[in-house]
Amino acid sequence: MYSNNIGGPCRGRSFDSMYLCFEETRQNNEVEENKDNRNVSSENGHATLALSLKNEAGGLLKTLKLFQEKQVNLFQISSRKSKRRNSQVEIVLDFHSNHEQLNEIVHLLQNQMNIVDVDSPNKSCFLEEDVPWFPKKISDLDKCSTHVLMYGSDLDADHPGFKDNVYRERRKHFADIAMSYKHGDPIPRVQFTREEVKTWGVVFRELTQLYPAYACREHVRNLPLLSQHCGFREDNIPQLEDVSRFLWERTGFTIRPVAGYLSPRDFLAGLAFRVFHCTQYVRHSSDPLYTPEPDTCHELLGHVPLLAEPSFAQFSQEMGLASLGASDDSVQKLAACYFFTVEFGLCKQDGTLKAYGAGLLSSISELKHALSGNATVMPFDPRIACRQECIITTFQDVYFVSDSFEDAKVKMREFAKSIKRPFTVRYNPYTRSVDILKDTSSIIDVVEELKYELDTVADALRRLNKQGV
Repeated sequence: MYSNNIGGPCRGRSFDSMYLCFEETRQNNEVEENKDNRNVSSENGHATLALSLKNEAGGLLKTLKLFQEKQVNLFQISSRKSKRRNSQVEIVLDFHSNHEQLNEIVHLLQNQMNIVDVDSPNKSCFLEEDVPWFPKKISDLDKCSTHVLMYGSDLDADHPGFKDNVYRERRKHFADIAMSYKHGDPIPRVQFTREEVKTWGVVFRELTQLYPAYACREHVRNLPLLSQHCGFREDNIPQLEDVSRFLWERTGFTIRPVAGYLSPRDFLAGLAFRVFHCTQYVRHSSDPLYTPEPDTCHELLGHVPLLAEPSFAQFSQEMGLASLGASDDSVQKLAACYFFTVEFGLCKQDGTLKAYGAGLLSSISELKHALSGNATVMPFDPRIACRQECIITTFQDVYFVSDSFEDAKVKMREFAKSIKRPFTVRYNPYTRSVDILKDTSSIIDVVEELKYELDTVADALRRLNKQGV
């Protein structure tokens, strides 16, 4: 088995439990709304953040480090008896921050901690009144791609590499690379060890023997191209920089190294910009056919061949765009749909079922099970899939099948329309940013662009008609 990048919450992992609330009073009564979206920017005001830490040692340290990273000055730290749980102590942080900084800080703390509750005495909690922070240009991913739920040498006791100090140090090395990465940097090349290459080789050999019979035609078609251009071979682990450049030329997707699990919101946000957060470490050699988390074998053999397919790349990006500014509940539903399509999806080709989900295409046992005829298979319906339990410790209870990527895309587009948010977004490939459509002027701008595109299509048709084609 394995787990995917957005499977962190499905694992039920819990770090420090905390309850967040805050009151913000402005030095000025007037707040200027940012025209880009409901995230607003104003002059610095007084903000109070109360944290109820279940495990105070790690939680407080992470919180203070975040304030340091964001260059927000604290002017008072105090403690008080919890108003909610008498057995706990709340840490109260007073600081000056503008509205946008505060929005971002709360968002990042949410990703690192398990939030028990969000509340404020006057029921005017910031998170309830404002759209959750989201990246608006590709470089904004620097603000959220390092806030992982688990990474480096922080392994569970049941992890195959838990007692292997050499492996844990190696994992930390890969984590440090990812944590230091900034948008626009080349991805550092790694000298993989002999043991890592051997582990990759076992996985590569076993899976590639199954692909002709089990994988969808798009996956089978693209894998040889990756062998030719990126060094996908049994005796070689591809470099992420080479893979990223290949994908950019094929579909406009790029790779960004990540240290471990991201929250569903942050992972999906990357897809909106055609950025795939990709791990670079290799699973433990003691059990090469098993990994409790996504590793580079899962990413490169499961995900990458289909990210090189234009129709699938578009499908992935649209799920990412639908998540921007959506509520936590909506993001979880989108994450479940992602799980049962991009990770565990099936499709019909030439009258037979084929796998296109990366989770299946990187798991020998589950790939065989899903297509054995004994698994429960249902037509893909986002309204049903979004409520299905995501299982990462055993085989799925049910798999969803689509007629094609286009069929799944159409259904997801309709489902996305049910997501409540006060605007819609559109990706701008020229600036690699998102345009926020929430008023007449922003929509008119899009219409003008579409007029030009339609004129281009009309001109092409006219020329074809002249040629008698």
